[in-house]
Amino acid sequence: MTQPWNATSERLLRELAPQVLGAVARRFHDFAAAEDAVQEAMIAAFAQWPREGVPENPRGWLIQVACRRMTDHVRSEIARRERETKVASEAEILTSTPDSEADMDPDDTLILLFMCCHPALTPSSAIALTLRGVGGLTTAEIANAFLVPEATMAQRISRAKQTIKASGVPFRLPFPQQRADRLPAVLHVLYLIFSEGYASSIGPRLQRLDLAREAIRLTRIMKALLPDNPEVAGLLALMLLTDARRAARTGPDEELIPLDKQDRTLWDRTEISEGIELLSAALSKASVGLYQLQAAIAAVHDEADRVEDTDWPQILALYELLKRVAPGPMVTLNHAIAAAMVHGPAEGLQLLQSLDSDPRLAGHYRLDAVRAHLFEKMGDHESALKHYRIAAARTTSMPERNYLMTQAARLADD
Repeated sequence: MTQPWNATSERLLRELAPQVLGAVARRFHDFAAAEDAVQEAMIAAFAQWPREGVPENPRGWLIQVACRRMTDHVRSEIARRERETKVASEAEILTSTPDSEADMDPDDTLILLFMCCHPALTPSSAIALTLRGVGGLTTAEIANAFLVPEATMAQRISRAKQTIKASGVPFRLPFPQQRADRLPAVLHVLYLIFSEGYASSIGPRLQRLDLAREAIRLTRIMKALLPDNPEVAGLLALMLLTDARRAARTGPDEELIPLDKQDRTLWDRTEISEGIELLSAALSKASVGLYQLQAAIAAVHDEADRVEDTDWPQILALYELLKRVAPGPMVTLNHAIAAAMVHGPAEGLQLLQSLDSDPRLAGHYRLDAVRAHLFEKMGDHESALKHYRIAAARTTSMPERNYLMTQAARLADD
């Protein structure tokens, strides 16, 4: 029995994609070919489901179609290989049942995460590959997250696929020590998937709820797998404390509403309570890490009933600690904002000067957007207008661009 195609069907397809990829990659032991097969299955679904209806078991349907594509691929490989032992090994794959219990493992996506973060890959390649295969991000979106050109990211992902194929990585959850070695990269991947879902870096939508929900779901699984790891708990807390503001981030026309203008009665108090509880338990452990500190900053914002109640001195202190634990250009950028809120915009603008020579932020719109905001707070509307326009021209997110252009137009009319 099929179900009619409706507004939620496209989201279902996106959510199923990494699960199907995990099942097919585990069965055929070829990540690159499996990704191509899953892409073909998705195209087939987009073509058939609106016309014929959504299958009763959409995940099984996608796996079957992808497995048929992989079967054709394997047969082609067998045909060109001469060694009988390899032929026998590949032929055994073809005789298995597509809908076997092994293919329906609900944790395939989690296994795929760890496989993509194999030590055979550099950390940046592992993260990029996982964002593509598990997160469903486009190459352009991943390039934006890494602050590199799209062509560079395309080459990086292609090389990572070939490395995975050549390594013969077994498709299974790694042993405890292997998990520990790969965990930082896995957590970084989950963080980037959530970030892209919460604030899409490219295209017409401000948010991609499918990505944000999938990141939270996977992090919950990770928390169940590693219940005593404070950084896993910190990451889940950060996601929940940030996601809690989702309903207040856009207006009736889907326009962006910044944090200081949001209706805080729309914030999800259940998510905030769970996030604070997770964070409190994590902070009671011996070490304080990157995600716990970011979650603590999010908690300070969420606990303020009004924007004027925000404890900016505490946020500034947390950013100063974060700069020591995990220095980076985005941390410096946010630290400058916090410093401006405590010591005045001139202090923030001075701190931003250190980023002008950082190649990772060269040409990035956020630096100009923050600079414009601080110039406006100083009363220098001419400089603010200039940087709002530069930032609007540089961003690839249409909601961000519209917001920045609105700010520029407001100042131009004054």
